[in-house]
Amino acid sequence: MNTLTDRYLAATLRSVPAQRREEIATELRASIEDMIEDRAGGGEDAAVAERQVLTELGNPDRLAARYADRRLQLIGPTYYLAWLRLLKLLLSFIPALAGTVVAVVAVVDGKGFGAIGPGLVVALHVAVHITFWLTLTFVLIERAQPTADLPEWTVDELPDVPAHRDISLVDTIASVVMLALTIGYLPLQHYQSWIHATDGDNIPILDPALWSFWLPALIVVLLASGVFEIVKYRIGHWSWRLFAIKALLNLAFTVPLMWLALSDALLNPALAERLSWLADADNRSLLNALVALGAAVVLVWDLIDTALKTRRQKA
Repeated sequence: MNTLTDRYLAATLRSVPAQRREEIATELRASIEDMIEDRAGGGEDAAVAERQVLTELGNPDRLAARYADRRLQLIGPTYYLAWLRLLKLLLSFIPALAGTVVAVVAVVDGKGFGAIGPGLVVALHVAVHITFWLTLTFVLIERAQPTADLPEWTVDELPDVPAHRDISLVDTIASVVMLALTIGYLPLQHYQSWIHATDGDNIPILDPALWSFWLPALIVVLLASGVFEIVKYRIGHWSWRLFAIKALLNLAFTVPLMWLALSDALLNPALAERLSWLADADNRSLLNALVALGAAVVLVWDLIDTALKTRRQKA
């Protein structure tokens, strides 16, 4: 049950050293329960007593700082928590947004994977500027008005207890990055390939004729898969509905890929001009069969793994 006490404990423990969380949680919960019982024993309603006790304990961030013996300074105790909260908020999206915009512009200019570097540099610069100018602003405010009539903390500000996630952020980021790299490679191969013609021209791995329909269609499926990964993370756990959607997306990508490979329509025919062994029909058929088999194995393995995860979470 997500009580006010549970929420207060969760908000306090998130800022204390991990090795002391269990000890502090036991001690703090016992103290809160004792204070509530004392008030309730005097005839006060238990729910009202709980709110009063937590209000008296004060902002959980300040309590956590006392447990961790951490001084709330740099800006000063009056404005420190407001500064920290605003800084976290701004750093959570503005640097990433700026870096993404720069990277997209660089991709449009034809820099390909070389766009990643400028994007990261801009994101880092934006983060540094945000930190510096926000800190300077709060320093000036504190010097001009050392005391402030800031709103008092109330228990209504307590966040909900974080839900247990069966889908990790690391796995989600890895999946989205792999999908983004795959999408980026499809057009990039036309400009940067490891195979070149005798005159030095680039030879794409995939048949350029696929851009008439199949490659754009596969890119749409990959984009949909990226959106699915983000939605799945927001939900936080597997369900049979999510399993069905993932299965459809996997089939929508793998079945056309297998069909193109087995019909010898996937690889660029021009590869045979530089790779003599691909000029042999049997060798080409064998390579296409291996591609189709590999795609099938990955599909089946992923579906089985996802089904097992869903079954465990629903058990």
